[in-house]
Amino acid sequence: MEEEKDKFYDDLQKAYDRVLKHDIVMILRDLNAKIGKEKACESVTGKNTLHDISNQNGEMVCNFAIENNFTVMSTHFQHKTIHNGTWISPDLTTVNQIDHILINTNKKKTVQNVRTLRGHNCDSDNFLVKTIIKQRLVITPRRNMENRKKWNLDNIRNPVKLKQYKQMVYEKLLQKNGTKESKS
Repeated sequence: MEEEKDKFYDDLQKAYDRVLKHDIVMILRDLNAKIGKEKACESVTGKNTLHDISNQNGEMVCNFAIENNFTVMSTHFQHKTIHNGTWISPDLTTVNQIDHILINTNKKKTVQNVRTLRGHNCDSDNFLVKTIIKQRLVITPRRNMENRKKWNLDNIRNPVKLKQYKQMVYEKLLQKNGTKESKS
């Protein structure tokens, strides 16, 4: 079991290393990680975790986050306890927060909220995790707008000019393909 966990984090690290550094990276996963309120993890977690002490999986998540400059966003938003828990035991007595959302620390303002949705039945002992993301798209500036040629739409509406244009395009395509015949 320990080897599988190590392999998972090795594979995750390799995948992350292939991502461009300016891209937003989010990891959304059931990591079976109870993340506690220990000092070692406070640089990558929030104060709204259900657990006081991390389990081994929680420590692995925190170590990955620290090494790769991620933040565990699922612990940052204050909600009622029932909206923080992501797993419930079969006897309905124990609730844990084991599903987490990680994002690059420099992009963490992208995530507006994380909470569980308890009312939705997805035939699982895990609850759905809802994440609200707000991202502004970058608009590329249009350069040299005044120097661009504009289409004369009147020519397209004129049937004679339209036929001449189609003939010219057809001949250019034939020339490009190495054929010299023309269409009448």
